[in-house]
Amino acid sequence: MTRAPYLTSRLQGFGTTVFAEMSALAVATGSVNLGQGFPDYPGPPEVLDVARAAIGTAADQYPPGPGRPELREAIATHVQRFRGLGYDPGDEVLVTAGATEALSGALLALLDTGDEVVLFEPMYDCYAAGIAMAGGVARPVPLRPPPDDAGPWSFDPAAVRAAITGRTTVLLLNTPHNPTGKVFTDEELRFLADLAIAHDLLVLTDEVYEHLVFSGSVHRSIAALPGMRERTLVVSSAGKTFNVTGWKIGWICGPAPLVSAVRTAKQFLTYVNGGPFQPAIAAGLALPDDYFAHAARDLEYRRDVLVQGLTEAGLPVISPEATYFATVDVRSVQPDGDGLAFCRSLPERAGVVAVPTVVFYDPAHAHLGRHLVRFAFCKRDEVLAEAVERLRRLT
Repeated sequence: MTRAPYLTSRLQGFGTTVFAEMSALAVATGSVNLGQGFPDYPGPPEVLDVARAAIGTAADQYPPGPGRPELREAIATHVQRFRGLGYDPGDEVLVTAGATEALSGALLALLDTGDEVVLFEPMYDCYAAGIAMAGGVARPVPLRPPPDDAGPWSFDPAAVRAAITGRTTVLLLNTPHNPTGKVFTDEELRFLADLAIAHDLLVLTDEVYEHLVFSGSVHRSIAALPGMRERTLVVSSAGKTFNVTGWKIGWICGPAPLVSAVRTAKQFLTYVNGGPFQPAIAAGLALPDDYFAHAARDLEYRRDVLVQGLTEAGLPVISPEATYFATVDVRSVQPDGDGLAFCRSLPERAGVVAVPTVVFYDPAHAHLGRHLVRFAFCKRDEVLAEAVERLRRLT
C-alpha cells in the first residue's frame, strides 16, 4: 500500500470514503443515488418549526457544554419511555455532534494505546477510524449472511469468544445494524452481556436506528439487561429518526463516571454544536408514540418497494429487519462477484448508484463482503420508482 504523505500512521489506509466517490459518480452521470444513507424528504414540522423559531435568538450562541438542559431532560425522558432505562439528565446524558462524535469521544476517552475493541463486521466505517485515532486495535468478528438470502444475519459465538484477549477493554455493538439491517435478538444480547460481565468489558452500543425497526423485529438495548447499565454507554441521535441528518445532534447516555470521561474528550472536539437545533430535537423526542410507529411503517413500505425492484432485476436481496439499507449479492449479474466493480459500472449500466459492502470490512476479511452491495431506500416514492425502473435494465 502506498503511504499517504504527511498522514499519521494511525490513519494510513483511511482515505476518501467510498461514499464521496459514489456520490460524485451519481452527479457526474445523472444517476439515482441509492448509495449514501440520507432521506430526501423533510422531517416533521413540529421539529422544523421549532428550529426556525430558535434562529435569531439566544439559541444561536454557545449552548452549555453538556447540551441544553431541555434537550438532556427530553433525552432522559425518551430513553425511559422507550427503553425503560433511567438516566439523570444532569450527569448521565451528554449531547454531541451527532452519533459519530459520541462514538469517537467515547473511544478517545476509554482506550489506551494497544487496547482492543471487539466489534462485528461489516461495520460502519467510522468505527475502525475512531479506534485507530484512539490508538486502539480493532478485533472484528464477521456477521454471516443468511443461507439462500432468507432470514437474519448471524454470528459464531465461538468467534466472539476467541476475539477477546487480555487486552480487550471494549465491546462495540451496533443494533439495529448498519449496513446489514440486522436487529440483534434477545438471546444474542444476553450472550454478549454475559461475555462483557465475565471479562469485565465496557460496552459501547450504537443505536441510531432504534426507531426504524420493521414488522417482526423488536429493538432492545443491551444496557437494559441485568448487570449491564453500569458498564454500558448508549449512543443515539436525531438524524435518522427525524430526517435531519445534517443537523448532527446526537447523544450518549450512561453511568456518570463513564459519561464524565467522554465529556472530557468531547469538550476538545467540537465543544458544542447546533444551538438552534437542540430545542427542536427536544420537541421531537416528546412527539407521541404514533409518530415513531409511523416512521417505521413508512420506511418499511419503502424497503418493500426497493426489495421488489431489486428482485425483479435479478439481484437476490437480503431483506433488512431495520435501518435504511438492503443488501444484495451481485454474483448473478456480475460473474466475477466484484461488488466494487459492479458499483462503479452500475451508473452506466442502469443509471443507479449503490455502495460496495466490502468497504465495511477489515481488509483481512474483505473476501467475505466482496460480492455484496448496499442500496439505500430512504428516498421519495418517485425516486424509488425511477430507480426500480432503471434497475430493470440489468435483466
